[in-house]
Amino acid sequence: MASDATITVIGEAMLELSRGSGDSWNLRYGGDVINTAIHLARAGDKVRFASAIGADPMSEELRKAWEAEGVDTGLLIGTPGRTTGLYAIETDETGERSFHYWRGEAAARAMFDLPESSAMVDAAAQSDLLYFSLITLAILPDAGREALLALCERVKARGGRIAFDGNYRPRLWSDAATARAWRDRAIALCDIGLPTLADEVEMGEADDAADAAARWGAGEGREIVVKLGAEGCLVGGVLVPPPARVDVVDSSGAGDAFNGGYLHARLAGAEPAEAALAGHRLAGWNIGRRGAIPARDADAPYGQKVPA
Repeated sequence: MASDATITVIGEAMLELSRGSGDSWNLRYGGDVINTAIHLARAGDKVRFASAIGADPMSEELRKAWEAEGVDTGLLIGTPGRTTGLYAIETDETGERSFHYWRGEAAARAMFDLPESSAMVDAAAQSDLLYFSLITLAILPDAGREALLALCERVKARGGRIAFDGNYRPRLWSDAATARAWRDRAIALCDIGLPTLADEVEMGEADDAADAAARWGAGEGREIVVKLGAEGCLVGGVLVPPPARVDVVDSSGAGDAFNGGYLHARLAGAEPAEAALAGHRLAGWNIGRRGAIPARDADAPYGQKVPA
């Protein structure tokens, strides 16, 4: 069952190239926050995507594709003269992926510096839940980062909540210290924190899941879920393993799918541990198929009832 909350996700969406059969490539779309938005929309939630994309025909096709999934694109700014970013995914025989990016002139980098930005921010401030990631912060200039955190303060001031994912991509930052500084400012504003232990370790800030949870403020009233890959996640100091083992076809988007399943379940009234299982089920379905956001099929766990 979906809640009646208004969710806004804010960040970057990109064109995705993934390897098909032989030497062919498949063109899809992806990006951490739009992946989560689509999972939420498929589950029946009211979700809006706030960002900027190009004003070219391919960008408009992306907009139509997201609308077909049920995502509200009314806060999406089409930007003449800029492009939508592109990335390519290659996976090895174990399903682990590597990425190649072309995003230097991506419109999303200017989302807070456009004539339509003020209206986008005013609308996003009315959200019941605002969701973004460390990648959202990474692609923005410092002024945009400040604008995003100011938006978080506006959402909280009117009683809304903030969910923040700690996706760390070293190539997007000048150094780990800068990434940590902006991450910590976002953590201070979030109500739901969704870090991944591997990212925290790579940033030089955690030894284990409990350490990561503590650094994210789990003892300070925040709801912190530390994602541990195949081991599951740590919620409220308790390890919640996946309900079943999954053969990995493509690990792209696993964390985004988990976030979608978790947030949907929590908004629907599930307790954190049960919401974690919902996240695991959706992530398991996702990694058993190719692409960061696979096409919905009969096995997709979007319709499963979440206990109140």
